[in-house]
Amino acid sequence: MNVKEILNWRYSTKEFDSSKRISNKEFEQVKSLLQMSASSTNVQPWHFVIADSKEGKERIAKGTQGFFQFNEAKVKDASHVVVFCAKTDLDDNYMQHVLEIEDKAGRYPNEEIKQMVNGARNTFADMHRYDFKDLQHWMEKQVYLNIGNLLLGAAALEIDTLAMEGIDLKAIDEEFGLRQKGFTAVAVVSLGYRTEADFNSTEKTPKSRLPQEEIFTLLK
Repeated sequence: MNVKEILNWRYSTKEFDSSKRISNKEFEQVKSLLQMSASSTNVQPWHFVIADSKEGKERIAKGTQGFFQFNEAKVKDASHVVVFCAKTDLDDNYMQHVLEIEDKAGRYPNEEIKQMVNGARNTFADMHRYDFKDLQHWMEKQVYLNIGNLLLGAAALEIDTLAMEGIDLKAIDEEFGLRQKGFTAVAVVSLGYRTEADFNSTEKTPKSRLPQEEIFTLLK
């Protein structure tokens, strides 16, 4: 794998070929990218609404009406669409649930280490809840780590993606009853395959990034 080549290949796809579909086998790998993403203290404060049918994508496209209509086709023409959702709280039941799932996976050699990890995770959550008062923002930052993981991983599979914040997130919350379930939509990512006519492809619109000498400080 040549990471630089993968990064130069991927771009924010603006026009998906609606006739091309991601295979079930490949999408299982996409789901693994979502499931296995890193998060602070392994808190995993996310949920994903996934659509691959016409009907499912039309439901997500309800968030592209009015001002956000420019993103409607990017939802409807994609092969699959993922709504990234963040939890709205980290209550004791959820924290204990994560701990028990970890324990079943064999992460803890003994009860003492298990409770040390549990205490550390709750300490970090309480710091953001009470001291920094940014618990929701902290959880959303973990979701954005996941989005970045998906964009790179999908490119390694030669699957095109488009991450979108230009969505009526309240409409998405309402469509899927997310707030009642303890979640709120954060962003939407469309996945599929580019059309040859896509103006934003790297062949037509070369990538541009700040030079390394400007963005890196190399310590010696």
